[in-house]
Amino acid sequence: MKEINLTGHKRGDLGKKATKLLRKEGLVPCNLYGEAKDENGLPKALAFAVSMSELRKVVYTPHIYVINLDIDGEKHLAIMKELQFHPVTDAVMHVDFFAINDEKLITIGIPVKLNGLAQGVRDGGRMSLIVRKLDVRAKYKDIPETLDIDVTNMTIGKSIKVGDLSFEGLEMATSKEVVVCTIKATRKSNAASTNNEEEAAAE
Repeated sequence: MKEINLTGHKRGDLGKKATKLLRKEGLVPCNLYGEAKDENGLPKALAFAVSMSELRKVVYTPHIYVINLDIDGEKHLAIMKELQFHPVTDAVMHVDFFAINDEKLITIGIPVKLNGLAQGVRDGGRMSLIVRKLDVRAKYKDIPETLDIDVTNMTIGKSIKVGDLSFEGLEMATSKEVVVCTIKATRKSNAASTNNEEEAAAE
């Protein structure tokens, strides 16, 4: 996984008025969750804020990052876990980060990358990528930037499910029954199939 640096500042006032003022100043309220628990045994959050201009580089990208967080001089290693967007403007309203370390197993969505020209596509079919990210569980250093899937031998009507996949050092966290990609027949492929059948019958 790629690494990137973010700088934030702790938030003291967590009220709605203070949060609204933060956003007006171009800042995004964030929480960092880790091992710390509150008196009820629930995850305890470190509240901080990051400028939208800096946060943009990890939000609007297809890549996934390990984030080196500097919060008022305190260093944290984290991943981005949850984003909240404004329902109308799509502006980032809130971000949750999750603290990680070399030994902790984390669950994260990894982009799917289809490699090769499928036989079914050569035959006129259409490849459909159904799921663009799959959840995996592993130590962060074992997590790749993409999940590469070889589709060269796929034919028309065939699909690849999560249960068909395996990657060294990774545990698939997405359900085994989820279809990742499939090749659908098209008019072109149906016409080619009909022509082949007619030629075979004539012979």
